[in-house]
Amino acid sequence: MANEVMLKFVDRAQAFPPKREAQLRAQDFREIAERYAPPSAEEQAGRCSQCGVPYCSVHCPLHNHIPDWLRLTAEGRLREAYELSNSTSTMPEICGRICPQDRLCEGNCVIEFSQHGSVTIGSVEKFITDTAWEEGWVEPLVPGPARGQSVGVIGAGPAGLTAAEYLRKLGYEVHVYDRHDRPGGLLTYGIPGFKLEKPVVMRRTDRLAEGGIVFHQSFEVGRDATLEQLRARHDAVLIATGVYKARAIKAPGVGADGMVEALDYLIASNRKSFGDTVPAFDDGSLNAQGKNVVVIGGGDTAMDCVRTAVRQGAASVKCLYRRDRANMPGSQRETANAEEEGVEFVWLSAPEAFAAGPETNGAVTAVKAVGMRLGAPDASGRRAPEPDPGSAFDVPADLVIKALGYDAEDLPTLFGASELGVTRWGTIRTDARTMMSNLDGVFAAGDIVKGASLVVQAIRDGRDVSERMHNWLKAQATAPVRKAREAA
Repeated sequence: MANEVMLKFVDRAQAFPPKREAQLRAQDFREIAERYAPPSAEEQAGRCSQCGVPYCSVHCPLHNHIPDWLRLTAEGRLREAYELSNSTSTMPEICGRICPQDRLCEGNCVIEFSQHGSVTIGSVEKFITDTAWEEGWVEPLVPGPARGQSVGVIGAGPAGLTAAEYLRKLGYEVHVYDRHDRPGGLLTYGIPGFKLEKPVVMRRTDRLAEGGIVFHQSFEVGRDATLEQLRARHDAVLIATGVYKARAIKAPGVGADGMVEALDYLIASNRKSFGDTVPAFDDGSLNAQGKNVVVIGGGDTAMDCVRTAVRQGAASVKCLYRRDRANMPGSQRETANAEEEGVEFVWLSAPEAFAAGPETNGAVTAVKAVGMRLGAPDASGRRAPEPDPGSAFDVPADLVIKALGYDAEDLPTLFGASELGVTRWGTIRTDARTMMSNLDGVFAAGDIVKGASLVVQAIRDGRDVSERMHNWLKAQATAPVRKAREAA
């Protein structure tokens, strides 16, 4: 059967689900492509070469069983495909939407190397699990037999939610503490709906709540409880806050009105999508409508910002990035989507200063930029950008969005836990084997350990840390029994 439906990449062209026309999709926050119809998904899954060494799986942080569930999809065995996909990932339909497949599984597909175009792995993954939700194949979260131990998880993003799910399945009482009023972290508030519609996230978090995981929303550790108080409340604590401290730009005029942080801007937009009252959006501070928008940065967050500004009705949207297109960190697919929607990229450019004048009451009017050129490779192997003399130019701007990445917040101070060990980058220092911090029973996972990374990596970390915490908690539970036997 498999031989009949697979290995079709030679005579069957790569075909992604069709995108809506750029002018139409730029008017709303719906996802830009529809889901495959079943025959199309099966046909595209059948292009897989079933190679002996599946580089797609090797380069997936979760090591998903990609060739196997592609084969099952091609054979029309969708429920089995879903069960296999779900066995390694807590959020397959989310990864199918937002993973940079062009840098991971699809970018390392063997048939991509042979110039036939990779298998459309992400789109098939999305199709499989969306179908599972519709057909009722996604089972409720059923907790294991109660162990009499509880875990506190700080942060309701992908790492924290994944660990919470696995630990609940193992029978632990799980409480999740998060600063926002809805769970999901950056999945809910950081990623725009045109990449990840919010009901997709909410059905996942609703499932966890229905499975007995207790969510404490609008809860700030350090304000509502110290880390030490949470340690006293639970048998183990996981810190999975992510990194949210925006990297600063050092340049004259940087404090002018109209200069905003990327995350503040994206959160405001996502809140409006939920129907929330957002004063900073309503007064125009975090709203691009009618403005000349300049986004500074070249990562995925910058792509989210420029495409959001288009949908808000900006007069113009430009993205300044100090390297060229080939060396940008963001997804090339997202860049192409942005260009289709009318975004202008100004490559090899960086801000030197920001102009503001009395005629605008101190609000920004332009970005004073300088052209860049790529010099010798730096320590990372990338060619370092350097100013190109005599290439200064101005870019008119009413709204400047800074999207230069994120660093860790000062958690020891924020959590009232000066004893919490951190690295020189502010990330939590953990034992590589146990994933525990220097505080007994306090674990950490996700971006707060590794720095800003991918959602799929955070899910992997959440899966790994749940196993480490389970092993430690089991040892703690048996320790009193062991001591009693030794005393007898």
